[in-house]
Amino acid sequence: MLAAVLAGLSSGMWGVADFLGGVASRRVGSTHVLLISYPAGAIFLTVVALWVVPGEITGYVVLLGVLAGCVGLAAIVLLYRALVQGPMSIVSPITAVVAGAIPVGVGVLRGERLGVVAIIGIVGATCAVVLASYERGATIAISRITLLLSITSGICIGVFLVVIGSAPQGSGIWAVVISRWWSALLILGFVLVTTTVRLPAPYPWVLVISVGSLDALANAVFQLAAQQGMLSIVAVIGSLYPAATVVLAWLFLRERLAPIQLIGVLLALLSAGLLATAA
Repeated sequence: MLAAVLAGLSSGMWGVADFLGGVASRRVGSTHVLLISYPAGAIFLTVVALWVVPGEITGYVVLLGVLAGCVGLAAIVLLYRALVQGPMSIVSPITAVVAGAIPVGVGVLRGERLGVVAIIGIVGATCAVVLASYERGATIAISRITLLLSITSGICIGVFLVVIGSAPQGSGIWAVVISRWWSALLILGFVLVTTTVRLPAPYPWVLVISVGSLDALANAVFQLAAQQGMLSIVAVIGSLYPAATVVLAWLFLRERLAPIQLIGVLLALLSAGLLATAA
């Protein structure tokens, strides 16, 4: 049950972070958002790792962190690009379906046994994000390049979840901390090499720092969830984050929320409850 609760918390935080990240990216561009949000998240997580969730750093943990940092950065860059080009209520659920499928497959290959309740919950969660993504005229509302960006981002997110979910229990959240620092160094190096560092004015500092801290904390909470339960279940619960993103986009951006999307959000909550009993 603890694993399910932690996975649910990470899902909610990811959903809010994606919404805020999309809003910030539309204002100043995804690169300018990542340039500040990643170091901010890294600093925040380091404090948490040192004072709240201590753990042991080993060579294996460092390796996982570096790998997760590379894949995670690719995932977020692709996701932000997709969110800028297409509606949040479509992009976010597509990435979630793809991202959730990969850890389930890896978990099953590792020998995790899923009961009937878990299978029903996984199927329900998949249907939930599909329903939440429904929008009349969606075939013309999203371009092929945006669809490709969304799917590729989902693949990278799924690999990221598998990597940080492989961190040993005694490591605390250091795999995520290292991955965040590595990603921050990569994005900083890219910006320094390719362009002059000049943030647009006015710059939404509070919004961007909140995005970085919330997204980083969601990753850390997911790592703790994966240490407590089956990867195939906690990953699916974590992939329900579009429910929060879709609702926030409806409330604040006035993106139309069709009745079938509302059913998807409710089904996501029901599926999370089923998976919680199986975790």
